[in-house]
Amino acid sequence: MVHPVNFVLLFGGLFRFSLAASRTSPPAGAVVVRSGTTAAGEFATISAAVSSLPNDKTSQSIFIFPGTYTEQVDITRTGPLTIYGYTNDTSSYGGNQATLQAGVPASTAGSDDASGTLRIHTDNFSMYNVNVKNTFGIGSQAIAISQYGNRVGLYACGFYGYQDTLYANKGAQVYLKGYIEGAVDFIFGRTGLAYFGGNTIAVKAPGCITASGREANDTGSYVFNQNTIVLATGSSVSSTSGKVFLGRPWGDFAKVVFKNTIVTTPLNTALWSIWNTGDPRTHEVFLADFNTTGSGVTGVSRANFSTLLSATQAASYSIASAVGSDYTTWVDTAYLV
Repeated sequence: MVHPVNFVLLFGGLFRFSLAASRTSPPAGAVVVRSGTTAAGEFATISAAVSSLPNDKTSQSIFIFPGTYTEQVDITRTGPLTIYGYTNDTSSYGGNQATLQAGVPASTAGSDDASGTLRIHTDNFSMYNVNVKNTFGIGSQAIAISQYGNRVGLYACGFYGYQDTLYANKGAQVYLKGYIEGAVDFIFGRTGLAYFGGNTIAVKAPGCITASGREANDTGSYVFNQNTIVLATGSSVSSTSGKVFLGRPWGDFAKVVFKNTIVTTPLNTALWSIWNTGDPRTHEVFLADFNTTGSGVTGVSRANFSTLLSATQAASYSIASAVGSDYTTWVDTAYLV
């Protein structure tokens, strides 16, 4: 049965508002991407569909039929854009049937951003139920999503990589009810204002989940609320046990908060790591957690440069504190937990 789906208009773009629905046909007016298509008006690649859009301030949408699309996609158009992936359940990444993938390492691309499978360099972008992968693996930074836009929402999407999977580098952005997989510093960036809610965060190997590169006492931060940290499928408990950390400071003013996190894979008891021996970068950091529970956090002895928040303190770190009090004007709040 297909449940009814409602739409709400935010910053001039359509957002799907009800959850637990299917999305198996394009919304009215959407540009269609279908693998192998030769039909007039349809596109066989996501890049071609994006290139077909007018570079103006109009709101546009793209619908992706099931398939694996091997390409890098750059989003640069001026106006709002929403990309929808085919799914039988809009509320979860588990039913996603549209996958964008590439295997470009930063070592050959020339920069982290240039290696990105999906590169967002515009404001007012949203995406639902699409998996994005960088398949390069071990040996170089290799970004799945490189995010430089403002007012960007990623809903029930999956992001897969190894080192530096998700580059939350700039602008206000939310990642809700999705999946994020990696091993080394796989959620990272410099000045991003990012909120992560209701996601599954999967670790593939020993390493740090976050690497905040915040270099000054500015408004940037990463706030995580009600996420679950698990061991990625195919990874070994014996090789990762006690060797995974919530994060380490890439920048001297790193700021990361984890609230209400359930952990099922064993973390290092310190929870947080220095940058490296001889260059700890911990003097000005704010690396904090509250209500971290689960079988993976037994015998915790937090690093002395980290903070255990009280309930009152934790309440001050929210989606509003992370991305701004106007978040209801651009975030699809149906995906908040």
